Amino acid sequence: MIVAGLVIGALAVAAPAAASTPTPTPTSDAPTGTVRVVAADPADTQAAASALVAGMSLREKAAAVVMGTIPTTDAGTLRQYMTTTGIGGFILMGSNVPATEGQLRALTAALTTDPALPPLIAIDEEGGDVTRLPWDTYPSSVTLKDQPAADSEEAFAGRGALVLRAGVGVNFGIIADVTADPSMFIFRRALGTTPDAGVARVQAAVTGESDDALSTLKHFPGHGSAPGDSHLGIPTTGMSKATWAATDALPFEAGIKAGAPVLMFGHLRFTSVDSAPASLSATWHKIARDELGFTGLAITDDLGMLEASGESALQDPVANAVTAVAAGNDMVLEIMFSNADTATRIVDGLVAAVGSGALPAQRLDEAATRVTRLRLELAAEGRGLMPCADCTPAG
Repeated sequence: MIVAGLVIGALAVAAPAAASTPTPTPTSDAPTGTVRVVAADPADTQAAASALVAGMSLREKAAAVVMGTIPTTDAGTLRQYMTTTGIGGFILMGSNVPATEGQLRALTAALTTDPALPPLIAIDEEGGDVTRLPWDTYPSSVTLKDQPAADSEEAFAGRGALVLRAGVGVNFGIIADVTADPSMFIFRRALGTTPDAGVARVQAAVTGESDDALSTLKHFPGHGSAPGDSHLGIPTTGMSKATWAATDALPFEAGIKAGAPVLMFGHLRFTSVDSAPASLSATWHKIARDELGFTGLAITDDLGMLEASGESALQDPVANAVTAVAAGNDMVLEIMFSNADTATRIVDGLVAAVGSGALPAQRLDEAATRVTRLRLELAAEGRGLMPCADCTPAG
């Protein structure tokens, strides 16, 4: 629920405000060089996000669309990383998860340099084979795929609350891929062994998480029909567009209709649709939006996986990021080869790409606005900002 009278914090906004858009209002507690924006209509986060992005520099926009990570549980180091890079998101990996929930909540608080415009803090908390939180004992797809859909709703309701309690606003946790083949890489992680089973369980999982962490559907357009491990290569299938639309597409469509706000694009080739991996394909982004009706935030799977594929054309992480945003991703994710300098290099590359025309400025504006809108919604709804009795303030 949107909090009435919310004061939204952001970077400096210079654009004049119309009567129906937020009005920039400096406040005494804002850090130097910032203003706080009071939304005329607190529910209109789209107008607020547009106003904020209009006032951002090109570099701030580029930073907003990057989600990075560094391997540490030191709160000071993490805070410095977010402050220095200015990036819009951080993904928690196993190397970022301390021993207790309280310690983790203190860590996520350190990542949030402005609570009124929190970063998108995300985690891969699927449960089962992909569990970052040792205290997550809720059932996972390993067993949920054989249980009634209601069990998926219950499990993800608990998991979403667990993630949110840790100060994490986004869960990359719902596998919408479909396969009945136990030899497939994604089999144990998939919620459905048939399209219909996937529809029921994915929809239930999104419904379960809806009051807590923001749900993410992955790996679009579907890993279940593309053999291989996308951490090691680019899984490829010749499945036709028509067959896909009648099978693998259905759980994604159901999750979108259920309200999942984030869609992760996989490094998967459906050669009958596009020779490029879906994560770098404008065609697949158009399909997601125009045919499946997705209006939320599109994010890549880890771009480092493209480098790990060994394909010579995919060895430049900056070029991959530029191509990904130009194709329609609103956020790029870098994990596998990420270090303290990676995010800055990607931001530099996006800025240069706008300057050269390789990345249309309008596309970057659109991406930055979608990211900013979701960040404002997190702030408005208090997701990830819940009190923690045993957390110490970061400082």
